[in-house]
Amino acid sequence: MRAKRYVRVMRAVLLGLALTALPAAARADGPAPAPAPAPAPAPAEGVPAVARVWPVGVRPAVVRGWEPPATPYGRGHRGVDLAAPAGAVVRAVAAGRVSFSGRVAGRGVVSVELSGTSDPPLRTTYEPVTASVAKGDAVDPGQAVGTVEPTGSHCAAPCVHWGLRRGDAYLDPLSLLPPRLLRRTPPRLLPVLGVPLPG
Repeated sequence: MRAKRYVRVMRAVLLGLALTALPAAARADGPAPAPAPAPAPAPAEGVPAVARVWPVGVRPAVVRGWEPPATPYGRGHRGVDLAAPAGAVVRAVAAGRVSFSGRVAGRGVVSVELSGTSDPPLRTTYEPVTASVAKGDAVDPGQAVGTVEPTGSHCAAPCVHWGLRRGDAYLDPLSLLPPRLLRRTPPRLLPVLGVPLPG
């Protein structure tokens, strides 16, 4: 009985994700605008910045940001979409244990419960992903959990939908990233006035 309810709820969530992506795609009259840089998220209550890496690439473009729904079943975007080519490696952002690895509504999904994030633990999800891990596997930060599937994305081009939950509450996954990972450019050292340069 619980399994049937879970399948119904997951179908409703995935349908909601597909419907929220549809209007933006339907309005596209020309080439898609360049993705905006990742905004620094407001600190989410109870979300420690435990991520050590981005799920894909290094500072990938955020195609669509987190838009919390007004109600549990309302419209919104329960995660962030990160630009990533098909076949790109998808990595665990922090240490944890794989809580789900399989297919939901035809899409490959990997979920990881993050270690040391209290009870209930934070859980990240990545989709559409061809998994290289199984339920119960321990993962380290930066460890590959799969690759981006060429189909199944709700973006105009291949992307990874990265989600974050604590229990039934959806949270902004960007809040897991420390500021150094959110910066768009690496820091540079500038010369100090009055100090001669080595020659």
